[in-house]
Amino acid sequence: MSATPTPLRDKVTVPGLQLQKSSGQKITALTAYDYPTARILDEVGIDIVLVGDSLAMTRLGYSSTLPLTFAETLVHLQAVRRGVRRALLIADLPYGSYHVNSDEAVRAALECVKKGGAEGVKLEGGRKRISLIERLLEAEIPVMGHIGLTPQSFHVMGGYKVQGKSEETAERLFEDALCLQEAGVFSLVLEGVPRELASRVTASLRIPTIGIGAGPDCDGQILVTDDLLGFSFLPKPKFVRQYANLLEVITAAVREYRHDCQSGDFPLDSESYHAPEAMHAGRQP
Repeated sequence: MSATPTPLRDKVTVPGLQLQKSSGQKITALTAYDYPTARILDEVGIDIVLVGDSLAMTRLGYSSTLPLTFAETLVHLQAVRRGVRRALLIADLPYGSYHVNSDEAVRAALECVKKGGAEGVKLEGGRKRISLIERLLEAEIPVMGHIGLTPQSFHVMGGYKVQGKSEETAERLFEDALCLQEAGVFSLVLEGVPRELASRVTASLRIPTIGIGAGPDCDGQILVTDDLLGFSFLPKPKFVRQYANLLEVITAAVREYRHDCQSGDFPLDSESYHAPEAMHAGRQP
């Protein structure tokens, strides 16, 4: 029997996500970087809205996620916060904001919560992040883990490559997942890993797994919303299902607008304002 969907009026919380896993109710997650997108996702009923560092490539035009600054993240996080009421709002800590020392990382996470309205933060990495996770939890900040293909590490990985394909690397990722759970993360993103590994991790953890390029057996799924909508100039990964093609729609609309401006078809008289009749006669009303 399928689980009863959570009513849209119920606020999504960290404990609530745990209940969704326990009941077998799939968790839905998407990225947002602005107010209108966030509002749409929230009103549709998406469970987790992530202000992801994919912002760097999808909206700011960087070649990777690495140049994204904390200041840029915070501006977009604040915009998304204005559009979210029901969903759990999570902020991706950008590269460099948690790599120098734990004090800087906690300070950045606190800014996400206090100024950005985030209800938790996400950071990449396995067991090497345990001490940092513990510090964040001491500061009462929920933490979402992220292992597998971690985009902030693409230089080390030699590109955006599927992780955990060998028995050795798969076992290492499995152990990372267990370590992060014991450290206290409330959920774990599994990106770019074989389905079999994601299934094993999901079955072994008490906390929810959120897959992206990790197969259908995770407790939930996340995609970059711009990929889902076809609003990206970047190559589409294999795991993305594109539900619309906004690039085509927007290009066609702008092309038509340009044509109408040049031909004189825009604006029409009906799209123009008119002065009172007295002014047509040269008299003041």
